[in-house]
Amino acid sequence: MKRVTLSLFSFALVLATLVPLESTAGQQRRVAVRHARVVVRRPVVRTRLVVRNGYPIRRVLPATVVVRPARRVVTVGAPLVFLPSVDWSSRVVAMPAGNRLVWQDSESIGREEGWVDSNFGIDSEGNALFLQIYGSAELNFAEVTFANGNVQVVDFNGSTHGTGVYALLDFADGRHVKTVRLLAKSASNDTDLAIYLSK
Repeated sequence: MKRVTLSLFSFALVLATLVPLESTAGQQRRVAVRHARVVVRRPVVRTRLVVRNGYPIRRVLPATVVVRPARRVVTVGAPLVFLPSVDWSSRVVAMPAGNRLVWQDSESIGREEGWVDSNFGIDSEGNALFLQIYGSAELNFAEVTFANGNVQVVDFNGSTHGTGVYALLDFADGRHVKTVRLLAKSASNDTDLAIYLSK
């Protein structure tokens, strides 16, 4: 009788230890997985920053940058003429309505890359350019090239800005924008920068 009681006690003890494990395993299977934003890591290759003769910014610019070429190659037929640079006012604005947006593109930059020279091939007509930041970025300059060869440099003076939509450049008369070049550095782990052209 003692042997049967001991066997039943041993069986109950084993069963009691297995039930919590099975219950815990079941709970672990039911845990929801949160999907994070996917950031594609590219090799970091630094090169010398290139600016053309007549560049209107006179302060010392970063010596080396990571260059991101435009996804869409756009050529400008007219000779380039630099206009006097414009100091940026960093106005936070509402995103234009979807039916007013003519063109948009974005670039992701990481803190480890340092200064990133991003280029956007636009080749469309509009009235204003907007910059959207998701994260935090230190901004150096933007270079807007128009179809007639005029180049308008927007000087950010190395200011740092967080998440939001900002007015980059207004040209109410309507202009054909060929390209936008943006020199920025991520001040957070990863930063998304988007350029929008509206009509």
